[in-house]
Amino acid sequence: MLKYAKINFNHRKDLVDYGDLIEIVFPGNRNQQHAAACIFFETKWADGLVSNLSYLEKQYGISRRILQRARAKLAHLGIIEYISSFNKKYNGQSGWKLSTRFERSLKLLAERCTYFRDTKTSVKEKDSLILTFNDAKRRAP
Repeated sequence: MLKYAKINFNHRKDLVDYGDLIEIVFPGNRNQQHAAACIFFETKWADGLVSNLSYLEKQYGISRRILQRARAKLAHLGIIEYISSFNKKYNGQSGWKLSTRFERSLKLLAERCTYFRDTKTSVKEKDSLILTFNDAKRRAP
């Protein structure tokens, strides 16, 4: 089953700081925005991996459910990642850290948008076939 991560991106919005990014990623939920900011900054300023995020509940007054939902969404988007104790790069340590997956995905998305917009790399017949397939998926039960 697919899980969708709702974001609210407005191309006119000026991204000045992390607070603006968090509002895009967690639209309309101030509790999750606060939890995500706490997770982000704790992983950002940690000397290594953050082994457990549960201490944030008491430190910042966040409920377990809100913390887990924010953590799950940040991980799903690739902003943070969990390092297993089986990862030899970290010598048996396990925990959470900031990831570069989200950044790489956004760069790839920008490159693909540029590529798709170019009429020299596009074939009109293929584009109309894609429209037909999308219409068929839309109508399928």
